[in-house]
Amino acid sequence: MNSDQLNSDSAGWRARKWRPAHGPVLAPRVLSTLCLALSVAVLQGCTDLLLPEAPGAEDLLEGPIDDLTAEQRGAFLRGDAEFSRTFSELDGLGPIFIAQSCESCHAGDGKGHPLFNITRFGKWTGTEFSSMASEGGPQLQQRAIRQYLGEVVPPSSNAIARFTPPSVTGLGLLEAVSDADILANVDVNDANGDGVSGRAHWADSTELVSASIARSAGLSPAANRHVPINGKYLGRFGKKGRVVTLLQQTTQAYIEDMGVTSELLPHDIVNPQVGTLAHDDVADPEVPFSVVDRVTFYLRTLRPPPRRESTHPEVRTGEALFVSTGCATCHTPSMRTGKSDIAALSEVQFAPFTDLLLHDMGADLDDKYTEGSATSAEWRTAPLWGLGLAEGSQGGTAYYLHDGRARTLRAAIGFHGGEGSRSRSAFNALTAAQQEQLLRYLRSL
Repeated sequence: MNSDQLNSDSAGWRARKWRPAHGPVLAPRVLSTLCLALSVAVLQGCTDLLLPEAPGAEDLLEGPIDDLTAEQRGAFLRGDAEFSRTFSELDGLGPIFIAQSCESCHAGDGKGHPLFNITRFGKWTGTEFSSMASEGGPQLQQRAIRQYLGEVVPPSSNAIARFTPPSVTGLGLLEAVSDADILANVDVNDANGDGVSGRAHWADSTELVSASIARSAGLSPAANRHVPINGKYLGRFGKKGRVVTLLQQTTQAYIEDMGVTSELLPHDIVNPQVGTLAHDDVADPEVPFSVVDRVTFYLRTLRPPPRRESTHPEVRTGEALFVSTGCATCHTPSMRTGKSDIAALSEVQFAPFTDLLLHDMGADLDDKYTEGSATSAEWRTAPLWGLGLAEGSQGGTAYYLHDGRARTLRAAIGFHGGEGSRSRSAFNALTAAQQEQLLRYLRSL
């Protein structure tokens, strides 16, 4: 592939699209993933709907960030190929797993359908929480290769959560924000009295965390990122904000989601019901570090979700209401990256609509399950960018919140309790017309 091809615009990444009666464009690989999960018949129906026209850049999540070098765009393509790769038993899939490829859960790089929800579980004994590691926890791998058994949630578990796969776009920008900028919004004791008390999730310095930071040093050279405090590192990824780096997240996804071992996590996970002799026949590690690194680079350089209708008067009015109702306190509209040796990620202003902190969201969103130092009611503020494209990546119907329980934005707002209750009340106090303006703003993100 020559440099001209590598530098083609984002619309060239996908040649065909499907436009539903209502909602954004779906890239073909989004459709194929969802259709395979539903039925062959549905696949045929979806295929008939594909139109031979290029999608607009404002309607697609896929594509690299602007201003990558030709070499970096080549690396992006190689990472994209690995992200799309389907694993089999011959490649080291399993012995227990959830999915056979990265994109089967993150179709088109967007938010996944609840069909692909992951299940995590644990057990409370009094005030002590156990991840039930000796019984297969905390993540359920319900599928297995031939001659093995998939896991089931142990009967003694009393804390179960289901997580909808998140969009993976724009993650490199979030990783490039300095620790100091994130910590500047911490307000544990609510000193300003706004009802919001964001808290940092300090993750333990495990062998994987330390190795991922060391291996990520070339892409995160700034001294004010990934700085340990009292032996712990600031988490910024994951529903509970426990994951420190994208390399850590990618390494864990290979083993926990696909059962594929790599250099940093070189041992198969097994179903305790089968025992420690359960393993596949492929020598560990099943993929070299270079494969995981390619996917990590791909995730770092995926462009952020594009905005739509940002200049529309109704959207601008909705933006002002978003601020006045307090939504912007947690869903911070603006962040800035620090220095990076990927120039396209260096000192960039961007709008993720998250503060990357933990917030207590009240009883309705308390699944009793937790991770690290987060309470069961605490969740990392979900980035809102790409919200208006969720229907496209989820098959034509949107599923909001961590488990997809809310089918509309209005319902998602209604689930906000705890630190989100003031904003929920402020939204409910708006006129019907104002509420629609705010919702239209959210759909423009």
